Amino acid sequence: MANPLVDIFRVKELRDRILFTIGILVIYRLGVILPVPGINIAAVKLYFDAQGSAGALGIEDFLDFFAGGAFKNFSIFFLSIMPYISMSIIMQLITVVFPRLKKIQEEEGGKKRINRWTRYGTVVVALIQSYTVTIYANRIPDAINIGRLPFAIIAMLTITTGTMFLMWLGDQITRRGIGNGISMIIFAGIVARIPGALWSLVTLIQQRTLNPVFVILVLALWVVVIGLVIMEQQGQRKIPVHYAKRVVGRRMYGAQNTYLPFKVNPSGVIPVIFASSILLFPVQIAQSLGSQIAWLSRFASWLRPNGFPYEVAYALLIIFFAYFYTQVTLNPVEISRHIRENGGSIPGIRSEKMEEYLSRILYRIILPGSLFLAFIAIIPSVVQGLFNFPQAVAYLMGGTSLLILVGVDLDTMSQIEGYLRMHHHDGIVKRGKIRSRNL
Repeated sequence: MANPLVDIFRVKELRDRILFTIGILVIYRLGVILPVPGINIAAVKLYFDAQGSAGALGIEDFLDFFAGGAFKNFSIFFLSIMPYISMSIIMQLITVVFPRLKKIQEEEGGKKRINRWTRYGTVVVALIQSYTVTIYANRIPDAINIGRLPFAIIAMLTITTGTMFLMWLGDQITRRGIGNGISMIIFAGIVARIPGALWSLVTLIQQRTLNPVFVILVLALWVVVIGLVIMEQQGQRKIPVHYAKRVVGRRMYGAQNTYLPFKVNPSGVIPVIFASSILLFPVQIAQSLGSQIAWLSRFASWLRPNGFPYEVAYALLIIFFAYFYTQVTLNPVEISRHIRENGGSIPGIRSEKMEEYLSRILYRIILPGSLFLAFIAIIPSVVQGLFNFPQAVAYLMGGTSLLILVGVDLDTMSQIEGYLRMHHHDGIVKRGKIRSRNL
């Protein structure tokens, strides 16, 4: 009986892609521990240890978790890939608002132009955020080994270059590796935090700060939530489509019955990533400049992670981006036009009513999917508040991290499955393929 894991490394193309991806992720993890020139890493470590003992950290822990430890190391990858994600959101919003940009995007080579403008904008966003990093470093005693102005220039250039280099690494994974490069980088940063989170959990149990019974209950809940996330990610609503007989050149194609697979959550983990980036951008700037501007300090305190305003804004943004991104990627007007141009129809629906029907179906299935995403996103706050779990463990048991871990894993497994089947091997699951659930 064939072993799927052995088959993965028998297929040369797939083996090379997996090893290439692992190599790129190793480079990323090495960059996380390389500090920005001019930073006294010992003083920074003492500062964060003291703040952690006092329980005063909030946004710092949150940022450090999703940056894979780069924040507290003041590393060259301090901002991770977040500036690029923020700029991508801005460009997509601008494209919707301004029809001229939408027209450019639909032209030949238009997507490349939009992507190029997005990268230019990423440089600007990274420079702004890296400047706030230099102000934040000035607040840490003895953290800077050189003059403030030279450090500001070096730090801004280094951190911005680090972000652009991460973008390039992500592109290399997408083209020559396995999975989506940007998602894989975020995935690797979260996975790198798992050993430390589990160790802190074991330490608290040994110190009898946490009740082992509560830990078992929460772990059981975590398994259930993972199962629900997988079901939600793979759930589909199939819309039947009938194609009549048609003549193409000298050949006649017979009638065909197929379907449109509308996923319950068509946008995957994109709404969660977008919502996190949009919230973290102003919060990070407010946190860094708060010592100089009073109202920014109050804003940072008001919109702190795990606070009620933050959770409400987070949930609303997730719902908004679920609808927005689905509308961008699955436009009912374009889908209907494509069906009509190919001689297709939806049984029981008149041709002129097709857009309205597809829009109604999409909106109905997106609502429960987006509400589910928002619910999963606020689980860490609930777990931490009820059971007094460490922040790092709570973040792993729900919210952005869990959705990204499951979503990226399913996407990567699907790609591996495709390569195995293309080379006439069995799939990586018992039934031979990753199935979607019909709703």
